[in-house]
Amino acid sequence: MRSVTHRSFGFASVVAPALLVALAGCGEDAESPTAPAPAPAPALEAATAALVSFTTVSAGGSHTCALTGDGRVYCWGYNQFGQLGDGTRTNRSSPQVVAGTVRFVQVSAGAYHTCAVTADNRAYCWGSGDDGQTGFGGDLLTPTAVPGGRRFVRIRAGSHHTCGVNPYEVGFCWGESAFGELGGGDNYIQPVRVAGGLNFRSVIAGGAFTCGVTTSNKGYCWGYNYYGALGDGTRINRSKPVAVAGGLSFRSVIAGGGLIEEVYGEVVDEAHTCGLTTDNLAYCWGYDGYGELGNGSSSTTQVKPSRVLGGLHFGQLIAGFYHSCGVTTTKVAYCWGLGYNGQLGNGTTSYSRNVPTKVAGGLLFAGVSAGPAGSHTCGITTGNKIYCWGDNGFGQLGDGTTTRRLSPVKVAGQS
Repeated sequence: MRSVTHRSFGFASVVAPALLVALAGCGEDAESPTAPAPAPAPALEAATAALVSFTTVSAGGSHTCALTGDGRVYCWGYNQFGQLGDGTRTNRSSPQVVAGTVRFVQVSAGAYHTCAVTADNRAYCWGSGDDGQTGFGGDLLTPTAVPGGRRFVRIRAGSHHTCGVNPYEVGFCWGESAFGELGGGDNYIQPVRVAGGLNFRSVIAGGAFTCGVTTSNKGYCWGYNYYGALGDGTRINRSKPVAVAGGLSFRSVIAGGGLIEEVYGEVVDEAHTCGLTTDNLAYCWGYDGYGELGNGSSSTTQVKPSRVLGGLHFGQLIAGFYHSCGVTTTKVAYCWGLGYNGQLGNGTTSYSRNVPTKVAGGLLFAGVSAGPAGSHTCGITTGNKIYCWGDNGFGQLGDGTTTRRLSPVKVAGQS
């Protein structure tokens, strides 16, 4: 793991209704505080003005990626480690097509790496691989097949690790495992099976921990647990899956991207988790320093699921970095938690909100995706248009600028 201070993570991707797939779910970079201004790609912008229609968006650390209907991936924002996949390390403030001819059906933007899955269930990753999270031990500037030959139907890029589910509902993870976040042993540069013999519908890599939902709708988490992000009623780290307390039936459980920080040699991950039940109710647990659990508090850590206030029924839910967002069954987006950079999208820089707050602009969303510290959020509307808001220091909002936005702004180059 790189030794960093205030290095942040958080990841989730959302899809437009056209795919008829519900994929559940993540500022400043401490290693490059004076990062160069993003360079636009004029030829691309001219070409995509009337051509690109996106179906999926995934907000990562300080970059964002999206998928088109014909399987092309576009990324924008921070690119020091090649996480945009365009063969360069140049930041981009508008969508840039990922290099190569491979076509994908799902994409997930992590902290400093990105992964995607093809129609024949092959996984590719690119960007930072310092801990093996891409399946390799160094930076990859273009999509590269994950070694080992395993097939995946879904994949999630986390902070320093990546997880996926194969066609037989078996969970696998690879990369950093300092706290047991792989669920199957020490660090692995190739996918290792998650222990426990569980059948998973989804496995979500977060900060220094991981969560998943089984085919019987039960939530499990493993890894770092000092702030209760595993939801098992303890603060004990776990190297194998443990059941989320409360007996709830979940549609999705999303591991948020916490702040991974070295303090006097100790690593701290102030992370939280959110889960959406089968009856469309939102619960969150873990760190709550900024109201990200949405239960009306902003100071109490919760080691078990806590109901999000407001009486809302959600169709989709994500946990980002110090904030959470969701889309109701009526397609209205809400966010709560830390909002100092406009990442809540309510038109203000209010420091925090401890209950769900409606995203400004009156748009109807199919889903939202939260980026980590710094911080930004993106969403795709019911009309297949991507909008982003919040921090934009590296061009991660994709509007051709590096200007912070307090409410949704449309990503450039969409048809």
